[in-house]
Amino acid sequence: MSVNILVLFYGYGTIVDLAKEVTKGSEEEGGQVRLRRVRETIYPELIEKYSIPLDSVKDIQEVSLDDMEWADGFVIGSPTRYGNMAGGLKTFLDTTAPLWKKGSLYGKPVGFFTEASTVHGGHETTILTMATYAFHFGMVIVPLGYGIPEISTSVTGGSPYGASHLSSSKELDNNERIIARFLGKRVTQVAKKLKS
Repeated sequence: MSVNILVLFYGYGTIVDLAKEVTKGSEEEGGQVRLRRVRETIYPELIEKYSIPLDSVKDIQEVSLDDMEWADGFVIGSPTRYGNMAGGLKTFLDTTAPLWKKGSLYGKPVGFFTEASTVHGGHETTILTMATYAFHFGMVIVPLGYGIPEISTSVTGGSPYGASHLSSSKELDNNERIIARFLGKRVTQVAKKLKS
């Protein structure tokens, strides 16, 4: 059975790498994937001042509400901002009220991924803040638990809550890649079961 999976993220840099690994995992499980990003909301003068690399995501389409309705399952990611999801993702999610009103996402599975610059900088709390969205929509939250050994052995990213990356390291390590792919596979597996 084919299922449609939306991998949705805010950001640039290694959060994009995580999103691409999640996408690969879903595709390996037979998911039809749309990789989408949310619109940048940082003030234009700060983009230049802080040399934010928006060119790194220019080839990835911005998400639309049609993408949200198309999906049978979701994997949503954001870098941490003070232990919370980034404002850009929150801004987009706030526009999805019409879908909430129609019940368009009710019962659909969702998993989460994030990155933080320190081990205790918000990996788990950021996933929890993204999950509050899913509670209000009646979605089925798909945690990783300890489904693969890398979740127990990784010293950088990944937890029972979802995939993550320690962004003080400029590249994903092997465990982080494996965990991100597992997240994509797991959400796709659950989507298939719920759709059947």
